[in-house]
Amino acid sequence: MLAFQSKLLYPEVLSTNTHGTEVAYHNNVTKVVLLGFQNIESIRVLLFLLLLIIYCVTISGNLLIMVLFHLSKILQSPMYFFITQLSFLDMMLSTDILPNLLHIILYDGCTMSLIGCISQFSFCASAGVSECLLLTVMSYDRYLAICKPLHYNSVINQRFCIKSVIIIWLLGFKVMLLDSVSLCSLHYCGPNIIDHFFCDYEPILELSCSDPSWVHIQTVVLGFFYVLAPFTMIVISYIYIVLTILRIPSILGRQKAFTTCSSHLIVVSIFFGSITIVYLFPTRGKIGVLGKVLSLFYTIFTPLLNPIIYTFRNKDFNKALDKIKSVSGILW
Repeated sequence: MLAFQSKLLYPEVLSTNTHGTEVAYHNNVTKVVLLGFQNIESIRVLLFLLLLIIYCVTISGNLLIMVLFHLSKILQSPMYFFITQLSFLDMMLSTDILPNLLHIILYDGCTMSLIGCISQFSFCASAGVSECLLLTVMSYDRYLAICKPLHYNSVINQRFCIKSVIIIWLLGFKVMLLDSVSLCSLHYCGPNIIDHFFCDYEPILELSCSDPSWVHIQTVVLGFFYVLAPFTMIVISYIYIVLTILRIPSILGRQKAFTTCSSHLIVVSIFFGSITIVYLFPTRGKIGVLGKVLSLFYTIFTPLLNPIIYTFRNKDFNKALDKIKSVSGILW
């Protein structure tokens, strides 16, 4: 296995010289330097403490949702089951990015191995793809609940939920494997400096001396199937949902129907909006402050906001939390 990884990460690259003969080159990049945010001496400690609090709140909030789901009978429904999976993905994404970012801020940059850099991006891409697919399944859940309520229980059952989650995780793992193998097969000859706070797709490719055209083609294909197609299905689902809600005669009925899907719609808008801005128009060269801030938004703030959005003014979560508090009070 180590030999296989070594061949992938340190391949010989054949290049044609001026005499028409092929010359083999070897990788000379084994370490990668992440610059993070420069010129932040005056706010370094404040920024470190802020991100540390965000990380703790993110993990605590998403973990609380998972614990409440398993302990409360009120939350035993397909939608809340999917929310727990979303919480786990948010914890996975946040843990992949934030601890290393804290180190970067505290020590004004960091050095990591090339394989570690590629692994960080692969985990991030896997979590992102899985979240795209999960949000699509959740929109289908809302579509059936509002547009075809009589079919809901027969379609969205326990078997459907488990199969959907297993398929989502398998596809996410597949994307992670494809990204790892394709990036490791490129030739990296430097420079080894990445002007970003994590190892993203374009910054990694900028380190390569190989022709990355086939990697770009693979990314476009994967992006179509795992990002664009799910987003299109979500948009179509919500078009039908909105049309159905507008046909409800009573204002109270419309408000109740919209409330059941408003949280999911906000999460979808934040997630797809941020990744579209960051990845739709990628630029080669140094990533500006705006690009880093937008990347911060979907890698750090989205996992923080998701549990807040889903639990804020949610009667089921509030009831479950109150019940846990009352039981804890009796035990103590």
